[in-house]
Amino acid sequence: MVLEMVLESVFAVVDVFWVSKLGPDAVATVGITESMLALLYAVAIGLSMAATATVSRRTGEKDPEGASAAAVQAISLGVAIAVPVGIFGAIFAPRLLALMGAPPGVLAQAGFTRVMLGGNVVILLLFLINAIFRGAGDAAIAMRVLWLANIINLILDPCLIFGWGPFPALGVQGAAIATTCGRGVAVLVQLFVLFRGRGRIAVAMRHLHLDPAVMLRMLRLSGNAILQVMIGTASWIGLVRILSTFGSSVLAGYTIAIRIIVFAILPSWGMANAAATMVGQSLGAGKPDRAEKSVWIAGFYNMIFLGAVGLVFVTFPHFLIGLFTTDPAIIPIGVSCLRTVAFGFVFFAYGMVMVQAFNGAGDTFTPTVINFVCFWILEIPLAYVLAKPLGLGPVGVFRAIAIAFTTIAIVGSIAFKRGRWKGKKV
Repeated sequence: MVLEMVLESVFAVVDVFWVSKLGPDAVATVGITESMLALLYAVAIGLSMAATATVSRRTGEKDPEGASAAAVQAISLGVAIAVPVGIFGAIFAPRLLALMGAPPGVLAQAGFTRVMLGGNVVILLLFLINAIFRGAGDAAIAMRVLWLANIINLILDPCLIFGWGPFPALGVQGAAIATTCGRGVAVLVQLFVLFRGRGRIAVAMRHLHLDPAVMLRMLRLSGNAILQVMIGTASWIGLVRILSTFGSSVLAGYTIAIRIIVFAILPSWGMANAAATMVGQSLGAGKPDRAEKSVWIAGFYNMIFLGAVGLVFVTFPHFLIGLFTTDPAIIPIGVSCLRTVAFGFVFFAYGMVMVQAFNGAGDTFTPTVINFVCFWILEIPLAYVLAKPLGLGPVGVFRAIAIAFTTIAIVGSIAFKRGRWKGKKV
């Protein structure tokens, strides 16, 4: 799972590496679009949490038919959500950018946003089907399909952005097409593996129908989970909205830094996802003590890993940002973001494992409350106050992120130790 998330994070870094060669407006376009896609990621991750919790519980109960039925219902829900969102996003992409406070140079790059929002179904299904594989304990397949997606993206990105070889030079829009194609091929491979019937979870023709009972359980779980992640990811939109008032260079510096941060955090989510799977399977097998032990072990290992990454970010921020840009207006912003946010890494490492542990147990309500308090009651107002009234500018936003990370760890650990999640039914 850690390797899977490393590969997922490559998407974030490769695109911004090539796009940064096109200037700050292009990078800002990617940043604003990603902040809007954060809402879609919330849906994808929320559905994924419900899928992982249900499939892992059925797997622990030795019920492969129930696991397969849950997989079909989860995929059906994902498609039903993605199609209308894609149509809306493709039509209204320029207006959505304008609502986000995009400057004229960014509005001219709306093609990137149109492709990313219009092709959102491949993002959602990639997350969702990999979550199904993880819930069944088959994380190796999830890792392999991301290898394939990344190879395609790595090849197509520079070709479609700059027009290498027989390909047209599409600029920043080419990055969106490359990423969507890579993910699309990966989804086709996922579906082939599911229907082939040789893995730990297999879908057959008898499973291809809507099951209202299973779907209602999935909706109940995913509803809270989607709200939970949406609260967290939508807070990034609020941060981008505050930063957009400082111009394209600030947005570009923030976008580059956040992509590097995501590159580090996603592998940690792999550790957290592993903890969620172990919690679900352990509870399904009637072993709550094993579930709790696995979470504390995962949290400790995650703290060591992300703490080491944070030390690198604090020590070598100029080198890391310099890999993506030489613009003197962008580099200081990116350096400041890397250094400041990295101070919260050690705490966030524990926090993300605790949050995912609740989700693996099927308790999606508790982390929803934690996210709401930490991101919307604390982070967004604090970011605005530090940036505007107190005059810290972008640095105030970065400090608010680090403080929110730390708070999640404290609140999450206290809630987890109470142990109410052990009696949750899925």
